[in-house]
Formats: sequence, structure tokens, C-alpha cells
Amino acid sequence: MTETFSPSSGGRAVHRTRPGIPRQAAEAAILAAAERVFGQHGFRGASMNEIAREAGVPKPNIHYYFGTKEELYRSVLENIMTFWLRDADHWLVPERPAREGFEGYIRAKMAFSRARPDASRIFAYELLQGAGNIHYYLSTTLREHVARRAQTFEVWHRERQMPAIDPVHLMFAIWSMTQAYADMSAQMSAVIGCPALGGPDFEAGLQTILRLVLGFCNDIGDQV
Repeated sequence: MTETFSPSSGGRAVHRTRPGIPRQAAEAAILAAAERVFGQHGFRGASMNEIAREAGVPKPNIHYYFGTKEELYRSVLENIMTFWLRDADHWLVPERPAREGFEGYIRAKMAFSRARPDASRIFAYELLQGAGNIHYYLSTTLREHVARRAQTFEVWHRERQMPAIDPVHLMFAIWSMTQAYADMSAQMSAVIGCPALGGPDFEAGLQTILRLVLGFCNDIGDQV
């Protein structure tokens, strides 16, 4: 794979795929390009031609791997959620101390918001539209995923590592706080008074969220 810079991409690195690259690499390049284009223009504003140019592949290749624009969009959404669920499966497990698990997960979520803001915005936009493309996924896979996190929190509670707290709404709160740094970045940068959020802003946000969440893991005493 070679790397060039396209004026239409705002000076970002654009990956051009080599002829005959393996299917897995081609699909990954298309998904990454589609994430950027859908994130910038929304589903209706994005075109398969632009995604093909961004990915550096012929347009027929996209239809070959993903079928329609709708199927590609759903694949992008599922790819985003796979990364998010993988982070939680790695960090929010009973084998880890509660403080370590929460901190690792929150750091991973903030890193994702900073590195892939388009991904978070695509997901937020889909929810605002009623989640028609992913409702089944949310009500099955994601629901089961949160239930496993609830089991972890119950173990940590029994071990006096955290107080009793609604596990579902705790996950909602963590998602909201961390994903806001992608979804609401325009509002945040305007309030802060900068063109765009930078490293110090993400670090300040990270430390604030850690203090809020890890606070209830310290000296819980009679709260348990």
C-alpha cells in the first residue's frame, strides 16, 4: 500500500491500494474510507464514487465486497461497534481490579474519540435517525454485552471495590462523557475558544472523567 496526499482530503494521508491486494486488506481500506466520507457528509450526502476515490479502489470493487451503499453503511456501523465492544471485553472484566478496568476502558474510549471522530459521529447520527439500520444489533448484541458488564460490576461490588450503582446507566454515562469529545467537539472548541480540540483538551477531559468515575472506587465504606 502506498500513501499520497489528496487536496480533496484536506491534506490527509490517503491510502492507495495495490492491485491484487488480499480481500481482507481491500475491505479494511474501503471501510476506513467509508467511515471518513459518511462521517463528513452523512449517509445521504456520501457517494460511492467518493468512497472509491478515498479508498483508492475501483467503484465496482466496493459493490463486489459490500453490495449496496446501504449494506456498506451498515458494515461501517457494525465495524465501529465491534471496536467499542472489544475494548469493554478487554477492560471491564472481573479478573481486573475495578479501578484498573474503569481507567483502561475510559482511556480507550477517549483515544477512539480523538483518533476516529467520524466513527463516533456516524453512530450518533444513526441514533438520532431512530437507529433503523442497527436496532436489532442494539437490542441483541449490545444488550447482551451490557448484561455481561453488569455481571462484572456485581463482582466488584461484592468484593467492595465499588458501590452499588445501576450498571446500565453507568455504561450510558461513560459512553456519553467519552463520545461527546467527538460528537460535540464543535461546541466544546467554541466554548474553549480554539479552532479544534487538541491534545491538552482531550487530556483535561480524560482526567475529569477519570476523577468522576474512579471517585466512587475510593473509600466506599458504608456506600457498599
